[in-house]
Amino acid sequence: MSDPAPRIARLGLSGLLVSFADRLSDPANRAALALRAAVEAEAWPGVVETAPSLASLFVRVDPEVTDPAEIEDRLRTLATARDWTAAPLPAGRRLWRVPCAFGGTAGPQLAEAADLAGVSAEAAIAQLTAAPVRVLTLGFSPGQPYMGTLPETWDIPRQTELTREVPVGALVVAVRQLIIFTAPSPTGWRHIGQTGFRGFQPQSPTPILLRAGDEVQLIPVDPGALDGLDPPGGTSEALP
Repeated sequence: MSDPAPRIARLGLSGLLVSFADRLSDPANRAALALRAAVEAEAWPGVVETAPSLASLFVRVDPEVTDPAEIEDRLRTLATARDWTAAPLPAGRRLWRVPCAFGGTAGPQLAEAADLAGVSAEAAIAQLTAAPVRVLTLGFSPGQPYMGTLPETWDIPRQTELTREVPVGALVVAVRQLIIFTAPSPTGWRHIGQTGFRGFQPQSPTPILLRAGDEVQLIPVDPGALDGLDPPGGTSEALP
């Protein structure tokens, strides 16, 4: 059964939200990314921001330039013009290769997370590094990626208590997603690995490195291999 037609809601005086589903799914995320690319290609006057989330697209309008109701009409026409869940992912995406040390002091909750997923720690590492994961959206901290979607066995819950702090570059897992933290932070997700990746570099001309739709391939390494990595702690190439 296909997903229902996207819903469009007004947010405040100038925001519009196109929702493709009530929860994360691969088709809904693909739709949000593809529709965003289409909206930006339209270059409608008054649209000052577009931001995809896990299963929706936010569009912000400058009401001094264009009546948000006009953009809502245009957006509804575009959003219902095709099945966006079957649309190709947008052009300009990149594949990032990011070295990651798993387990031990680098990922103290790997064994716990693997047990919840019903696999050994070794099998968990193999599963999480077997193929790239998509950057579904950015949020919580500047440039921080939510990546997935992992197999259903990785639909593991968040912790019931917070970890006081994980370091920048920490790899954490929950609800079929991975995150690489861009700043030291408390978290309810399980800390399974450590990278040298710095997704937020405020002094750089491009401070936020990842974009929604990019893909990240984790490369398992020994912890010592992270020492002395040049920023950003990973390499990228254009995807076809």
